[in-house]
Amino acid sequence: MARRGIIALGFLLYFFLCNNWWVEAQVQIAPSPTENSCTGIYLSYQASNPVKTYPYVTDPTQQPYTFKSTATVLNTGREDLKAWQIFIGFRHKEVLVSASNAVMGDGSSFPAEVGNGTVLAGFPQTDLKTAIETAGDINQIAVQIVMKGTEFGVGVKSIPMPNNISLANEGYTCPKPSVTKGFMEVCCKKDPKFVTVVNATKFLPRQEGDLTISYDVTQAFESNYWAQVTISNENPIGRLDYWKLSWEWQRGEFIQAMKGAETLEQSQSDCIDGAAGAFYQSMDFSTVMSCEKVPTIVDLSQYQANNTAVGKIQYCCRNGTILPPIIDPSKSKSAFQLQVYKLPPDLNRTTLFPPLNWKINGILNPDYQCGQPRRVDPTEFPDPSGTQRTLSAIASWQIVCNISTKIGKPRCCVSFSAYFNESVIPCQTCACGCPSSIKPACSPKEPAMLLPSSALLVPFQNRTAKAIAWARMQHFPIPQPLPCGDYCGVSVNWHVYSDYSKGWSARLTLFNWGATEFANWFVAVEMDKAFAGYQDVYSFNGTKVPGLKNTLLMQGNEGLNYLNAETNGSTPYDPRIPGKQQSVISFTKKLTPGIDIVAGDGYPTKLFFNGEECSLPDFFPSGAGHVVSRNFPLLLVASMFFFLVIL
Repeated sequence: MARRGIIALGFLLYFFLCNNWWVEAQVQIAPSPTENSCTGIYLSYQASNPVKTYPYVTDPTQQPYTFKSTATVLNTGREDLKAWQIFIGFRHKEVLVSASNAVMGDGSSFPAEVGNGTVLAGFPQTDLKTAIETAGDINQIAVQIVMKGTEFGVGVKSIPMPNNISLANEGYTCPKPSVTKGFMEVCCKKDPKFVTVVNATKFLPRQEGDLTISYDVTQAFESNYWAQVTISNENPIGRLDYWKLSWEWQRGEFIQAMKGAETLEQSQSDCIDGAAGAFYQSMDFSTVMSCEKVPTIVDLSQYQANNTAVGKIQYCCRNGTILPPIIDPSKSKSAFQLQVYKLPPDLNRTTLFPPLNWKINGILNPDYQCGQPRRVDPTEFPDPSGTQRTLSAIASWQIVCNISTKIGKPRCCVSFSAYFNESVIPCQTCACGCPSSIKPACSPKEPAMLLPSSALLVPFQNRTAKAIAWARMQHFPIPQPLPCGDYCGVSVNWHVYSDYSKGWSARLTLFNWGATEFANWFVAVEMDKAFAGYQDVYSFNGTKVPGLKNTLLMQGNEGLNYLNAETNGSTPYDPRIPGKQQSVISFTKKLTPGIDIVAGDGYPTKLFFNGEECSLPDFFPSGAGHVVSRNFPLLLVASMFFFLVIL
């Protein structure tokens, strides 16, 4: 009898597992009152006690602990939730090591530092359908994210919780979640004030961003497909030079061929020794473009544009340069095509997944942060035969990238000078970051020394003698050790050239200290107090940027639109010579009554070179050989403190 009972119990357990009832029961056991009453998107977060882990340290705030938690996203409403995203407000210096059924919303990879909160996006299940259209199929209306990671300073007796969970999708509002020990939940609902864009299809509307990337599948076969990638610059002062693009394959894909671009590495051994080699046993992987899981892709040169084998793609082959649309709309895009091979179980013409975790950068350009791909309406293309017919992609995804100021240090800097002050305020110390080891030793915290104007024409390593001699002549203090350099590849000098009753002028000089030449360069200058008085720029082409506050865009005229790289001096003993461009800019005071040029109103509040925001000095030159802080109250407090200490 006992044996029969065991057999019956085993059969019953097998029956439940085969029908997936056990998984559904896991999600549906004892729903909370909040879940039952929710008519939108139900979110929950459940955590357990952390476990102390290595290294063991004496400082309790620095002690690491491992944690495991589970978040649930459940569609309890009447509308499908497209491309779901959940925000989790981590707050204990967490490092997220893994998350099932989700990827990082900002395109970063695991492990990821998420101590200031993070957004997780769904993958591979990006959309959650309604219970109405699925007969309550829990696998289609809900997803669970099982997370593992490390947090710091929490102790083993507590259950650390995030400060918030909310739905990160547009058009939803979430109240403050309710919290009990180790559990948090909230019901998010549609925002009645949000204007929904109605599409002819069920896909998401396209979004705006500083840079948008379209991943369009144009041909699909059982084992492979062709896709076109189009990069579009939407920012009026954004730019890329020698761009590098990377992404991460999630399902074992590899790139067989490309047109209009190429990968930096082939890594055919990744295919031969991996799942691709086991499945495609007769394939010659020596001809494969790239087997890397995270390939790095670069543009081709303009000389390949008409090559029928690797070029002949609209917007391809521009040596990685993407200009702002305000300068040249025809050069604000870049495109290429690739053939992608797939692996089981995706051998179906309709089973298509885009790569994730997109990243793009340039040589001396803004830093971009990209979101995950969103399924959008199929992109339409003109018929290449030249007829009026329009062709549509089989499937399209959009990746939106925005300029970020949080990723790294600037790569350009600004110095200030004026006709009424003999000293130049140079770029800040370590404006673009300092190396970890510098010889001879210098101070990364000591403010930069004031310079004579002639010192701007030589590299930093040749300025030491000039700076010391100038300090002695002007009776300035000479710090020991001397301040470090700015370590910037490009510097800009803004010089107040003249000031009279009806107007004033400035001179802008560009210096290229690097080995990279810049074609079609531009400078964007934001001037809060002086912009309205702009009249003309003489050697450059000046344009007021529509849509941007008080911003003037300057680019070289014909023959002056090329900023050369640094070159050798005339003899081996002479300092190297930077590439240089210069122009005078005139302003009227008629539209800016009360403007005080000597007090600093004639200096930019922001300056961008090729879209990269440059580091500005903290001080302005002033009359009588003094300097004025850009933050005058702070300088006043510091001066009073110094005066009291002297007393």
